[in-house]
Amino acid sequence: MPDGAMLGVRDLHSWYGESHILHGTSFDVARGEVVTLLGRNGAGKTTTLKSIMGMVTQRKGSVKFDAAETIGLASNQIAKLGIAICPEERGIFASLDVEENLLLPPQVKAGGLSLQQIFELFPNLKERLHSQGTKLSGGEQQMLAIGRILRTGAHLLMLDEPTEGLAPVIVQQIGRTIAALKQKGFTILLVEQNFRFAATVADRHYVMERGKIVDMIPNADLAANMNKLHEYLGV
Repeated sequence: MPDGAMLGVRDLHSWYGESHILHGTSFDVARGEVVTLLGRNGAGKTTTLKSIMGMVTQRKGSVKFDAAETIGLASNQIAKLGIAICPEERGIFASLDVEENLLLPPQVKAGGLSLQQIFELFPNLKERLHSQGTKLSGGEQQMLAIGRILRTGAHLLMLDEPTEGLAPVIVQQIGRTIAALKQKGFTILLVEQNFRFAATVADRHYVMERGKIVDMIPNADLAANMNKLHEYLGV
């Protein structure tokens, strides 16, 4: 693992049952970075996040977090180290209101945001504090899903498609939130289909194809690599 890396993934293989999804994925995320995983549907991006979190049926290889090997740990043990995932499906508890959803996850480490700090990032949530999860818009549900993991004390946040299906004004708000979280010292690994959005928030971009990392593009070099990126993503 390079000096300064918070997360180091080496030769990671993962399976769902008999399906072999990741085929030797390797990459690093430095402390305080925002890094995206780009790729077509089915490239293995979501599986990479779930594999880091220990949420697949089988995995092998190496996943080091703060230099500690996690490949043999269960997902709840990994969470306690300070890693949190915000899934694509958001996982909001429909029968609970906003406040109950925010207070539900346990704090695993010191340094989590208070409710007041979460409301500063997402003022909409304070206004909807006693609204049930089902009554929230898609954008509000996404804010709640991100807000919920900020309470836990995790300092590596993995966000899976946080802008999918959201109105442009909400996408901009999510972008501002990611920038604010980076300023607060969080490290963020982001799965994103919308590379134009990714370009506004990320330091570096890893490109995935068929369960492997095939390229890394620094954000500063994105414009010069746009043709190659279009080929990778089929856009």
